[in-house]
Amino acid sequence: MPRWTGIFPPLVTPLRADGQLDGDGLQRLIEHVLAGGVHGLFLLGTTGEAPHLSRSVRRDVIQQACRSVNGRCPILVGISDTALADSIDLARFAADCGADGVVAAPPFYFPISQDELVEYMRRLAVEVPLPLLLYNMPRMTKVEFSAEALRRLTSIPGIVGLKDSAGDFAVFGKLLAVCRERPDWSVFMGPEQLLCSAVAIGADGGICGGANVHPRLFVEAFEAARRRDAPAVAGYERQIAQLGRLYHFTPSAVVVIQGLKSALSILGVCHDTMCTPFRPLEDADVEQVRQILDESGLLSARPSSKFVGQ
Repeated sequence: MPRWTGIFPPLVTPLRADGQLDGDGLQRLIEHVLAGGVHGLFLLGTTGEAPHLSRSVRRDVIQQACRSVNGRCPILVGISDTALADSIDLARFAADCGADGVVAAPPFYFPISQDELVEYMRRLAVEVPLPLLLYNMPRMTKVEFSAEALRRLTSIPGIVGLKDSAGDFAVFGKLLAVCRERPDWSVFMGPEQLLCSAVAIGADGGICGGANVHPRLFVEAFEAARRRDAPAVAGYERQIAQLGRLYHFTPSAVVVIQGLKSALSILGVCHDTMCTPFRPLEDADVEQVRQILDESGLLSARPSSKFVGQ
């Protein structure tokens, strides 16, 4: 089984005005993050707006990304769904396209017990043809992996790790300790402000949305944390916090994606089109995004005008 480490950006999904995949934008985004030194890609996560994408668009994303990457780095594919059968079907499609692993959050909408969660993930792991990474995202799914449930899941060979996006560092430490009962497991931090602290206590890397925009920053922060270079880590954490202002325009969770897509549009990577029913940032907020990028030093090396053709 694989042991994945490093920075895996959860790619945004570039879209056209009609809601279909912007293939050119996806190609540019992939080249942008690979040029920044990332260690792998995570498709169809929260940042990729996966719950709001049609099944055909999800398949287009997987197919094109696998073709574009062509083995240059590992690709993880989000298969979270409300229906077990649909998650399995998407996992099989991802395997056929050449993906390396799949990622699944608990099925959302109806609350489920920890026993039901363990059984669901057990059945998923048995059926999918790729290694399975668990995705703890209680803010969106309304259910979280308890330490005891996670311990039970460590006995299932097809499950190979955890991405934790709960944002509670104390809980993360407890989950990490359980995960280390399986030395082959990969454990990733989601919230990027906790990346360096997580790596310092043994996490294998981060699945950080900001790496869509500034991949090199997160790669260098990960490397500094791994070598325990405290002064460098402090500097990178300040830069990560500054870039994190992209997420603070409204209280809505979707603003994380709006800010990232706005930044990528300004950088000339892809459109800022959002999945229905969400809308791009207003012009005044876009100007603030531009200022954040400028202060982060990202406009000096790239065009400062908005994406041509938007």
